[in-house]
Amino acid sequence: MVPADAGGGLMRADLLSDPVEGLDEALAAVDAFDGALVAGLLRPGPDQAAALTGLADAVAGTPLAARVAEAVGRAMSGAAGEDHFVALAAARGALLGAAHDALSHRIEETVGRPRAEDERGSAPVPAVPDHGANLLAAARSWLCDLARRGWRGIDHELVAGAAPVVSAMLPDPGSRRPATLLDGFAAELAASCPGATLERVPARRWADLWSRALLLTVPGSAGEPPVVPVTGRLLPLGVDVQEHTTAVQAQVHAVFEPADGGAPRLVRAGVSAPKPDTVVGAGLWQLLRPRMSLLGAVSEGCSMVLDAMPVTAEGDLVWDDERARTGEPADAFATARVMLSAATAARVAPLDRHPVRIAVPVLLEGYTVRSEEGRLAFDVAGRLLAVDTDRAPAAGPLTPEAVAASHSCVGLLRWDAGAFLVQPLAVESTVRKKAVAVHAGAWAGGTTDKAGVRAEKAATDAVAVLRERAGRLLRK
Repeated sequence: MVPADAGGGLMRADLLSDPVEGLDEALAAVDAFDGALVAGLLRPGPDQAAALTGLADAVAGTPLAARVAEAVGRAMSGAAGEDHFVALAAARGALLGAAHDALSHRIEETVGRPRAEDERGSAPVPAVPDHGANLLAAARSWLCDLARRGWRGIDHELVAGAAPVVSAMLPDPGSRRPATLLDGFAAELAASCPGATLERVPARRWADLWSRALLLTVPGSAGEPPVVPVTGRLLPLGVDVQEHTTAVQAQVHAVFEPADGGAPRLVRAGVSAPKPDTVVGAGLWQLLRPRMSLLGAVSEGCSMVLDAMPVTAEGDLVWDDERARTGEPADAFATARVMLSAATAARVAPLDRHPVRIAVPVLLEGYTVRSEEGRLAFDVAGRLLAVDTDRAPAAGPLTPEAVAASHSCVGLLRWDAGAFLVQPLAVESTVRKKAVAVHAGAWAGGTTDKAGVRAEKAATDAVAVLRERAGRLLRK
């Protein structure tokens, strides 16, 4: 435990295990609606009708109440139109957003961090060109057909209906966000066709993708977030790496210290790249490194000086290497101990409010490590906090063994499967009476570690072979 005036540790770890009022009821309504989508809403049965009624009851008394009640009535008779499905998706999103806000408030109480002011205001909805509106309407029509058929009713013909829409949307920068989501969603559904043969349906995941995609078809919802330039010092805390078969993303969590002496704030800087499935482990950095100089600074343990770097209201830096230079050495644990508790977190955009999106930087110290049912947990002042070591990237030296030997941790506080847990970004242990830190992003700028060097060489060879093959095909 770290005292409230000494840094960024958890101040009230007991709050993380206390129930959050209304959370279970909200998630139960969402789960029931997700279950209704499995069989589809073309001819709802009694269980589906009950789920729809529960959704309407859950948002009764809110501005959505009348529209959702109408949508539920039409859906129960099998006559729901596009506007009705949008209303159902909005109700589902509102419940998950409320769950997100309640959990985020609990985290703020736990760490004692100041709440950020919402400076966005009520910005007008940007106009959408006619061709953009038509494409969004086509995407909405396909998504509504999915809801009518349900996940058990999908087949290749239905899923293929997304292809021409995606192809038309991708060239337009203003439509690229929903297009990318539709493309990935359709590919996942195609890999699971026919739905009638699936042993298990990922109901929550597919409902998340469906409802988010549907809401993004509402004109103006996918517009670019406004940005403002900021100047000051960026102090990295750690790197969260997310890897998929065809893509990889690194997100740097940091504290930004404004040059004008304003309050420090939590920010993120992300970089992503497509990848072949043969590039894994430390080789991933070869794809990301050329796109962001910040990764080198993280690896070297340095700060960065930003000059008019754009940042969104949600705290995401729109990274531009021309507006950044490497600064003085900056230790992540020193930053966390001195500045983390006072750094304000940005508000989350309405469409992004979902429990799965919660990732709050925290500092934990003075804990003991325990193994509970094969998983690690931190004993923080007598309270067990689960540790998610599965998120530690293979592209770095942070291993479960390093976490088990640690006494301090900079990590992301998350919420999953009904409980809070921490994802380590860096840990500190004592070796021969000296503090030794291990970072998940230690290899981001290059490494002399034998395993990392081998992985980078393998990735270099794989990329060279792919480039040679691509060149041969182009010459033909």
